[in-house]
Amino acid sequence: MNPYLAKLRVTSQENRHPQEPSKPSKPIAPVVAHGDTTAEKGFEGFEGDRSRCLSIEQTQLGRFCRSIDHLASHCPDHVQADRWEAAVEDGRRFLTQWGGQADALGWSTRDLFGLAPVPTSPRPSYRRLSRYDETGLIWLLRGRQVLALTESTATVENPTGAITVYRRHNKPALGPLGDSLEDLA
Repeated sequence: MNPYLAKLRVTSQENRHPQEPSKPSKPIAPVVAHGDTTAEKGFEGFEGDRSRCLSIEQTQLGRFCRSIDHLASHCPDHVQADRWEAAVEDGRRFLTQWGGQADALGWSTRDLFGLAPVPTSPRPSYRRLSRYDETGLIWLLRGRQVLALTESTATVENPTGAITVYRRHNKPALGPLGDSLEDLA
């Protein structure tokens, strides 16, 4: 196993917060149904519904929840609809699994959901997701799973099993080596 990945997994497990199970949202009522259902065993449902990220009053993740709710309400300009829908699902999945750790490590809503600003008069071919240096982690997941999260990186597993490291700060430029004055130092 890659020693970097092993270290990230250990760090992730050390920082993981224990999750308590949700409480039933309604009193249990007898249900007449055919077959073996969870309602017959005394379970009727969880508090809240899937359309909400988390209850903002019960968590410190309110800023992330408001961001995902805002993102889910409409597709941003100059973003393809399929990428937007994938980002909403990826965002909900990420916040469920990693939201607490992202908050504890100081990740901002811009780090997770950020998009490049729209120019004053964009060309018809302009796409906000073409600027990797200004694109948040959620937009880049595209259904892939986050394996580990640190203060400055997120480790993402690709379908092929390869690992991609997303850097929160100091994202590399997309141009060739020598394209920047910083390359001369």
